[in-house]
Amino acid sequence: MDALSEEKIVVEVDETYAAEVNANDLMRTIAVTLQAEGRPGGEVTLLVTDDEAVAAYNQQFRGVEGPTDVLSFAAQEPTPGFVTAPEMAAYLGDIVIALPFTRRQAAALNRPLIDELRLLAVHGALHLLGYDHAEPEEEAIMWAKQDAILAGLTSNE
Repeated sequence: MDALSEEKIVVEVDETYAAEVNANDLMRTIAVTLQAEGRPGGEVTLLVTDDEAVAAYNQQFRGVEGPTDVLSFAAQEPTPGFVTAPEMAAYLGDIVIALPFTRRQAAALNRPLIDELRLLAVHGALHLLGYDHAEPEEEAIMWAKQDAILAGLTSNE
C-alpha cells in the first residue's frame, strides 16, 4: 500500500463486470480524492453493480424511479436521534455505480469507460465529503474540484 491509505477503501465489483472494471484504479481514484480534500484516512465502500440494483436504491432512498449513474450515501450526515459511534467517525459512506448505465453514458459522450468510472468515483466521494450541485454556485465548486482531481490523476499515470 502507498501513502494514500487505500486499505480503508473497499471496492466491490459484481462478478458479471469484473473483467470491465479495474477495482485498484477506482480505489486509487477515491484515495486521491480524499487526499486532495484533506481526508486521507477516510473510509469508503464503492459497489459497482447493475442498473436494477441502483434503480431499487434510487427508488428507496431518493423516491426517484429508474437507475442513475452513481449514488452516494454519506455516513456522517446528521440524523435526528442518532449518534454516530466514535469508532465510525472515519467512515464516510458508500458509493454505488450502475455499470450498464455508466457504459451507455460513456459511449454517448464518446469517453473511455475507465474515464467515466473515475469521474463517478470522484463525484461520489465528493458527495460523501459534503459537496453538492443543487445550486449553480455549489455546482461550480464541485465541478472545479472534480476537474482538478481528474487532471491530477491523468498527469500521474
